[in-house]
Amino acid sequence: MPSAAPLPTIAERGLFGTMPDGSPVEWVTLVNKGGAAARLIGLGASLQALWMPDRDGELADIVLGHDDLATYLSNRTFLGAIVGRYANRIAGGRFDLDSKTFQTPCNDGPNCLHGGVKGLDLIAWTLASHNPSDAVFTCRSPDGAEGFPGNLDVTARYHLDDENVLTVEITARTDAPTVVNLTNHAYFNLGGAITGGDILGHQLTLAASRYTPVDANLIPTGEWRAVAGGPFDFRKAQAIGARIRDAGEAQMVLARGYDHNFVLDAGGGADPSFAARLSDPVSGRTLDLSTTEPGLQFYSGNFLPGNLPGKGGRLYRQADALCLEPQKFPDSPNQPAFPTARLEPGQHYRHVSIYRFGSTG
Repeated sequence: MPSAAPLPTIAERGLFGTMPDGSPVEWVTLVNKGGAAARLIGLGASLQALWMPDRDGELADIVLGHDDLATYLSNRTFLGAIVGRYANRIAGGRFDLDSKTFQTPCNDGPNCLHGGVKGLDLIAWTLASHNPSDAVFTCRSPDGAEGFPGNLDVTARYHLDDENVLTVEITARTDAPTVVNLTNHAYFNLGGAITGGDILGHQLTLAASRYTPVDANLIPTGEWRAVAGGPFDFRKAQAIGARIRDAGEAQMVLARGYDHNFVLDAGGGADPSFAARLSDPVSGRTLDLSTTEPGLQFYSGNFLPGNLPGKGGRLYRQADALCLEPQKFPDSPNQPAFPTARLEPGQHYRHVSIYRFGSTG
C-alpha cells in the first residue's frame, strides 16, 4: 500500500505487511454511499485511517497512523489500536485475584500500561470476516500472557454506516477469573491528520461532573473530584488549549496537559450513553461519542515525541491529535471503590462505542 494512501472508493482487502514470525497483517477498507471510508489493519485491529467530510463536503483522513507495518512495530504509540488486556495503567503492574497476586510488566515507569510489553496492539489479529460496512477481527491472548491469568478470546467489530457513524464493539470471554479493560486508542484531529494543525483550538464537551486526579506516577489517588470551576470542567464546550497551561493546576503539570479519567455521568450501562462532543471550528467537523463504559480517558497528545513518522512524511508532535478512550477506570484492579474490571468464566465482556461524525455550517 503506498504512502499516504488515497481515499478508497470501494471496499477492498490486502496485505499490509508480515510480522517477524511470518504472520500476515491484512488491511481492509469500509466505504459508505457518501464516500466516507475507514481503513483497518490486523496489527492490533487498528483504525489506520478514517476519511470524513468537512462543512463543504471535502473528505480528509482525521486519525493518526503510519503508512507501513515496520513503522508501527518500531514506534509503539498505540495509534488507533485496540489496547489491553488492561487499557491504561495498573500501579506497580500488580493486582490480586482470589488471594493470589499477579505481576504484569512495568513498561511505563513503575506501572503497567496498555497491557504490558506485548499488549494486544502488537498482535496480528485475524480478519475473520468483512463486507463494505463491517470488519471483524479476532485474537486469543493465552493464559499467562504478560502475566494476566486465563485464556482470553477477543473480538473487535467495526461498522461504518451511511450516516457517517462508526461503531466499535469489543467482546471477550475468559476461562479463568481475570481483569479486562479494552478500548480503541484512536488519535483524532478533525482538521486532518496530514494537513491539519494542532488540536488546541478544538472545542470539547464532556458529560462528566467528576474526574479522578492522579499522583506523580499518573495513578488515580482514589478521589472522585468535582470538575466545577476548574480546567477540567468541560460540561460546556471549551477550547482544549484555553486552560491547558494553567500554572495554578498541579494536575496539568503532572500529566503535561490532559491525561485523566473522567467519570461519565450516565456511563456504565448496557446501552451506549452520550459521553463527549468534539468540534473543529476551522473545518466544521464534529464528533459525538456515546459508550457503554463508565469512564473516558481524555488525552491531549502530550507525549507525542515530535520525531514520530506519520502519514505522508508528516512528523507527529505534541498536541497534533487527542484521544477519547472509553474504558474502565485506571488501576481499577487495585481500587475497590472503582467500577470492577473483573471477568469470570461464563461472563461476556462487551464494550460498545459509537462515533457519530457530522459538520457545522
